[in-house]
This record gives sequence, C-alpha cells and structure tokens, in this order.
Amino acid sequence: MHVERILVLKGNEVISVRIDETVVRAIEILNSNRIGAILVRDDDGFVEGVLSERDIVRGMAQMGARCMEATVGELMTRDVIRCRPEDNIDTIMAVMTERRIRHLPVMVDDQLLGIISIGDVVKFRIEEIESEAAALRQYIATA
Repeated sequence: MHVERILVLKGNEVISVRIDETVVRAIEILNSNRIGAILVRDDDGFVEGVLSERDIVRGMAQMGARCMEATVGELMTRDVIRCRPEDNIDTIMAVMTERRIRHLPVMVDDQLLGIISIGDVVKFRIEEIESEAAALRQYIATA
C-alpha cells in the first residue's frame, strides 16, 4: 500500500503556522487541534519547516521560560523530511523509525498534498492486517 491511500482515507487538511508566530500561539494551535506537529509555511504555502512537540521541549531545555516568547522560526526544524504519494507504507514506517520522526508532509515537488503521522500509518496498517485476517478466515471457512 502507498501513502496516497492514507490521504484518501484521512483527508488532506493541513494545519500550519507562519514562521513569525510566537511559540505560545503555535502551542495553542497544537492543543486545540490535538496534533503533535504543525507545518510552518509562508504566504504562498511553501513549507519552511515543521514545529513539533519535541522542538518545543528542546527549546524549553535550552531557553527556559523565554522559549514561550520565541518565534516559531527560532525553534522549528528546517530540514523537513518529506514523502511522496507513491511511497510504500513499509518504507515510510522505516523512515519514521530510523529518523525518529512522527510526522511527514506528503509532497510532489514543492506542492503540499497533506501530512501523515505515525498514528495514521499504524492505524492504516492495523486495519489492513485485520482485513487480511478476515479474508483468510472467510477463505478457510468456505474451503
């Protein structure tokens, strides 16, 4: 199975923030949307980075309380790992595990198509495995 299948099932809504927003504002958005990372995009929609819970914790460890007054641009990860719609789910799981990341924007060239999380991938794989198991049970029952 491929990444595009996950996007079909979950949708392609992407929550984003501007690079000059405060970390406090980004935290409010993360909390209200119950998400663990937010894409940082410019006015044209170009992905400039990603701000994750891990980035915020790192910022707090380095800056203390001043971290809350910082801009998103000061804490965000600029080297954004991306995936493509045709990427295999097993490959994406390996990338997420190896790179220790939980969110991947889905892009073709510089066009953002959506974002997937490790939760999306795990949910998809569980549903896929349950479907395969049901098909095997049905096959065995009718054989």
